[in-house]
Amino acid sequence: MIPSSSPFTIVIPTRHEAETIVEMVRCCLTLTPHVVVADSLSDDGTPELAAQAGARVIRIRELGKGCAIRGVIPEIATEFVVFIDADGSHNVCDIPRLMHPLLTGQADHVQASRLTGGSSELHGSFQEFFRLAGSAFITACINWRFRVTISDSQNGFRAMRVALLKELDLQERITTIEQEMVMKTLKKGYRLAEVPSHEHARIFGDSKIRLSRVWLRYGYVLIRDLFF
Repeated sequence: MIPSSSPFTIVIPTRHEAETIVEMVRCCLTLTPHVVVADSLSDDGTPELAAQAGARVIRIRELGKGCAIRGVIPEIATEFVVFIDADGSHNVCDIPRLMHPLLTGQADHVQASRLTGGSSELHGSFQEFFRLAGSAFITACINWRFRVTISDSQNGFRAMRVALLKELDLQERITTIEQEMVMKTLKKGYRLAEVPSHEHARIFGDSKIRLSRVWLRYGYVLIRDLFF
């Protein structure tokens, strides 16, 4: 159990997550009083519901998960930060497992792995097959380039030191920000750790990732951050 005085903030990026945000905020508040919802132009009541549930809401005036994460960075005043998705696919109870390597000085950046923890989402359709195959390819390239052994470079569930987060100079506007975080952490010589965490199927709605629209960006970011 993490002591209630532990200096970490939980950040929940959102866009149109009214059906799940209240429960997510309430669960996160059982671990820390510092819960921030970074909302990108939701018009379904997500920001209002999050505020009523007890979160601090920061409205991001641009679309994209990367924009939400980048926009909230200057607002984080604690030593550590946890990023978790709003759709209920990540297990809030695994946050202490993510935080442990940070609090004990074993790592600077810790990511949850769906490959070692299992996933109820990444299977069953061609869309999910291509997502899993693409993720595996990107992860293999990262392992080759930086001589590490990680299993999941794309998971949005991760924790890190805020000083490192600010040093990364993140540029991505969409979900490519996850692999950007991983590669820039390794490129700068910081310690990246991984812990297993099961990914559940999202509670409501469909994934907002459309591979046909973003696969070129994933490839560009991979080449940019691997070699330049």
